[in-house]
Amino acid sequence: MSNQTQIDQITERVERLLLRYEELQRTNALLSDQVSVLTHERDSLQSRLNAARARVDALLERLPESALHAVKTSAGTQ
Repeated sequence: MSNQTQIDQITERVERLLLRYEELQRTNALLSDQVSVLTHERDSLQSRLNAARARVDALLERLPESALHAVKTSAGTQ
């Protein structure tokens, strides 16, 4: 095998590796964007959940003691 043939093979392989590297960079960028979107969505959902919990807690505090006992009892039997 001549040196030129070896150089051609190495060149071809390096070019394929560079293409693969570029593909992986694009894929990584897309995945990073998805992580950012999902992180934002998760944070928003957690915020909404905390607000809903606060509203439920406020409603429970407004209930008379007898009604609160009935709610706890029925929730424990399900």
